[in-house]
Amino acid sequence: MTLQYRIVFSILLLFAGQRSSLAESKPLELKWTELAPIIHGHRVELVLKQGLKIKGEAVVVREDSLVMDVKKGSAVIPRTDIRLIKLVRTRGNWGRNLGTTIGVLTGISVGGYVAGTQTHSASAGIPLFLVMASALTLAGYHAGRGLDARVTVITIVPE
Repeated sequence: MTLQYRIVFSILLLFAGQRSSLAESKPLELKWTELAPIIHGHRVELVLKQGLKIKGEAVVVREDSLVMDVKKGSAVIPRTDIRLIKLVRTRGNWGRNLGTTIGVLTGISVGGYVAGTQTHSASAGIPLFLVMASALTLAGYHAGRGLDARVTVITIVPE
């Protein structure tokens, strides 16, 4: 593997690791009656006791169930089936801006270097440059979006 590809691979690994390591916070323990004001209208991921995961927007917290908007309509999840709730909130857009800027600069630099040293014609170098610059820009955007996301893990405690 050449040095250029190692550099690109290292940058992509750096971007990929940002989302999982910085997004989650300490678990929050709430009673069922305290849940509604926290999750209403937000994107959530439910982990059910059977191990299934359901993603969607929390619409209503009822006394015995949770109503969510999911891809195929709405779903009513019984309270007793819920093991864990992951609340996903976005704060600001500084991470997306920073990640995109770093991705553009890295993409132009690395793409230009690789295209200039590994190709001998413009017909091969220009597409290579555009693909590398675009890919690193997108990677930077998604890494930044991961920095903006705040995940709160909620466990339900007995009343």
